[in-house]
Amino acid sequence: MLDILVYEERQQAAGEAGPCLEYLLQHKILETLCTLGKAEYPPGMRQQVFQFFSKVLAQVQHPLLHYLSVHRPVQKLLRLGGTVPGSLTEKEEVQFTTVLCSKIQQDPALLTYILEGKKTVARKKVSREPPALPGEMASIKDKDQPPSKTSDTVSCGAGVLTTQLPADTEEPDGGIGENNLVTSLIGLCKSKKGRVALKAQENLLLLVSVASQAAATYLVQSSPCCPAIVEHLCQLYQSMPTFLDPADIATLEGISWRLPSAPSDEASFPGKEALAAFLGWFDYCDHIIMEAHTVVADALAKAVAEKLFVEILQPQLLHVSEQSLLTATALLTALLRQLRSPALLQEAVTFLLGMEQQPAALEDPRTLCVHLIRHCDHLSDEISIATLRLFEELLQKPHEQIVRSLILCHLEGRLYVVRGAPEPESYEDTLDLEEDPYFTDGLDAGFQPSSKPTPAPATNLDGKTAVTEIVNSFLCLVPEEAKTSAFLEETGYDTYVHDAYGLFQECSSRVAPWGWPKVLTPLDPHEPERPFFEGHFFRMLFDRMSRILEQVIGDLMQRIQRVPQFPGKLLLVRKQLMGQVPGEQLDHQTLLQGVVVLEEFCKELAAIAFVQFPPHGPHLCLSPPPEGHV
Repeated sequence: MLDILVYEERQQAAGEAGPCLEYLLQHKILETLCTLGKAEYPPGMRQQVFQFFSKVLAQVQHPLLHYLSVHRPVQKLLRLGGTVPGSLTEKEEVQFTTVLCSKIQQDPALLTYILEGKKTVARKKVSREPPALPGEMASIKDKDQPPSKTSDTVSCGAGVLTTQLPADTEEPDGGIGENNLVTSLIGLCKSKKGRVALKAQENLLLLVSVASQAAATYLVQSSPCCPAIVEHLCQLYQSMPTFLDPADIATLEGISWRLPSAPSDEASFPGKEALAAFLGWFDYCDHIIMEAHTVVADALAKAVAEKLFVEILQPQLLHVSEQSLLTATALLTALLRQLRSPALLQEAVTFLLGMEQQPAALEDPRTLCVHLIRHCDHLSDEISIATLRLFEELLQKPHEQIVRSLILCHLEGRLYVVRGAPEPESYEDTLDLEEDPYFTDGLDAGFQPSSKPTPAPATNLDGKTAVTEIVNSFLCLVPEEAKTSAFLEETGYDTYVHDAYGLFQECSSRVAPWGWPKVLTPLDPHEPERPFFEGHFFRMLFDRMSRILEQVIGDLMQRIQRVPQFPGKLLLVRKQLMGQVPGEQLDHQTLLQGVVVLEEFCKELAAIAFVQFPPHGPHLCLSPPPEGHV
């Protein structure tokens, strides 16, 4: 039958239907085949019907989908597909949907017609209709398909017969919830057969990327597309164990929807497959939002935010159970790391930080953002570290509102400057490091006993701030007696300068489009004084850093006097941390490790400060970092 139709079409003039095609449509042969396929009579008939429909629609160039006698059986086949998990006809079903999606890609106007399911499209102009066939004969009436109210207009001229599509065909149970192309595709996306699921996902992606504004609007307002996609995402989230180790979650970071399964050589853990499936589908949602029409992308992003972020994740982030809180925080961090689409990033930022970008008060209501910031200083170290990683991931996203809400809105008014007092010419007026007996030779401290390089010159920015004092302020935090890097042929903070330079360049290019001012906003002497509040985020960071200094620097010189052979043990611990010698348990190991880490942390801070005020002399030649280097 297919061969006859294809051969006949080659003999006909373009756009004309031959007698065999007319007979096929007039006598509703396709509806008969669809009925036999639905009844599985004879056994295996459904598979054959799917294959036949796919081949007819793909190989016959005549626009068949415009005919009611094709539209009806297509809709019935869609209602048969994607409903039974593990169906024996999944391969044929996905081939059938592939053909339909390719037809819609060629003619986006078909989207509304195909998605309408039992409710056919409203009145079309005859002039826009392709050549159709006369008198849709009701020779076959399915039990589940009552006769439609048709009004056929037949004009017999030159052997071409034209039929107007029905003005209105209404049936019960029509509307968003019915099984149509979208629900069929999503059902196939859940297939256990990887190739079937992947092809269904590609077809759905093709469907939502149609260029037509009207088609995209219909897809959002009159189809189950967005709700069904997000519903599956939430189901996958709920199927995961209630507690997952953040370390286990980290092993599966970077899951792609095209390859959702984790590599087989990785260690297994309870809930691994469920976690991989969830992260893979989230990545798919993010990819859809990037590729889809703007109307679809915005609607899907809002649906993900409402159903997953607000209704599921937010209660867990505010939960009193530490296990629930820890798992939700680690999962949200993983989601942020995978997130690429601007629309979904905006929804995530609004969810985490709120809409307001005004300076926060000290006693603000306990919003989700304030809760999360307080979790950074939680009694549980695990929760504190997990939440700090969440904010670290958030701050790396290219979104101005993140930096403004957490930091800049508290600083742009410059309330941190004492009103009425002259601003210092340089840090020399405010620092008196030489008075501290433990702080000697600030800038050169990190270079001993190796040869001393040329000190960084005091390069002024607008004649106010010298880089030397800023670098010194970090390098002098650790006393000379507690420094060990120079004994391993390491210099000073310059070991971090290249990385800091790359990071600084990356951040500079990221914020360039945001239009930040190049110079400080001048102070208004007439503005009344207001108390300065650094914001909840900076306050938390400063509180944690102040405790670090209390635990190490404050009584370090007294404690190291009580540690026998302190210099040798400290050097051994540094070698252990660098992997140069096997690890062995030592007395006071936590203290020794803390001193080494603090020394490196101060050098890194000094390097970051240094590259922000680069010297203009020829002594420092920094080559641009490699692409992608941070």
